[in-house]
Amino acid sequence: MARIHARRRGKSGSKRVYKDRPPEWVDMSAEEVEKKILELYNDGYEPSMIGMILRDRYGIPSVKQVTGKKLLRILKEKGVEITIPEDLKALIKKALNLRKHTAIHKKDYHNIRGLQLIEAKIWRLSNYYKEKGVLPPNWKYDPKRLQIEIFK
Repeated sequence: MARIHARRRGKSGSKRVYKDRPPEWVDMSAEEVEKKILELYNDGYEPSMIGMILRDRYGIPSVKQVTGKKLLRILKEKGVEITIPEDLKALIKKALNLRKHTAIHKKDYHNIRGLQLIEAKIWRLSNYYKEKGVLPPNWKYDPKRLQIEIFK
C-alpha cells in the first residue's frame, strides 16, 4: 500500500512470532503484571510507553502472552477511561505545536503545508474512531478546546 501523502511505497515489516504462553524467563505472574500496568498508568505513562517499560525493565516481551489480555483491555477492566486514543492524541499534539509555530512564523509555508497534512490525518482518524464507537459521534477537532484538554 502507498503512503498517505506521498507517492511511494513503504518497506514491509516483520511479524511477531506467535506464542500463546509466556517465555520461561518471565518471573512475574499475570496479577503482578496487571498491578504494574495500573501503577505505571497512574504515574502518567501512556499505554505504548508502559509496554516499552515492561519490556525493557521487567523482561516482559508481550503483555498478552503473560496475562492473556491486551494492555488497553486490562486498563479498561481496572476502570481507567481513555477519552482520546493515543495515536490521535499524538497527532493533535503535533498539530497544536505547529499551530503555535505558524502563528509566530507566518511565512513558513512548508510548515503550513505540514499542518494541513497533519490535520487531514486527524480528521480521517477521528472519522474512523467515530465509526468504531471509540469517540462520541459529536466529537470535533477544535484546536482551541483541545489545547486545554490535552496539555492539562
